[in-house]
Amino acid sequence: MSIASDVIRGHTDAIILAQLMTEDSYGYKINRAVVEKTQGLFEFKEATLYTAFRRLEQSGYITSYWGDENTGARRRYYSITPYGVEQYNRMVAQWEESVGLLQRLIYPQKP
Repeated sequence: MSIASDVIRGHTDAIILAQLMTEDSYGYKINRAVVEKTQGLFEFKEATLYTAFRRLEQSGYITSYWGDENTGARRRYYSITPYGVEQYNRMVAQWEESVGLLQRLIYPQKP
């Protein structure tokens, strides 16, 4: 079963913030974590991911900095801000409320 992009699309920011709750990271690594956690059922398109990074940074939820790699291309790392943690917690609460609401609407009522 493939996960519909429409279902995930509204939660892109929360997914990215969740990945940054444990450590700073960069786009490719975040996307690989998403692929791994979904067992290959979902992957962000590069444009979607980097558009979300810009939006989150402009909103003050994340900051970015250039990594200090000695080999290979330099990576832009992202870090969640205290304001981003607050927003993440709000998003999780909204998600949980939405799931409960959808369950009431989708599952048949028992007589």
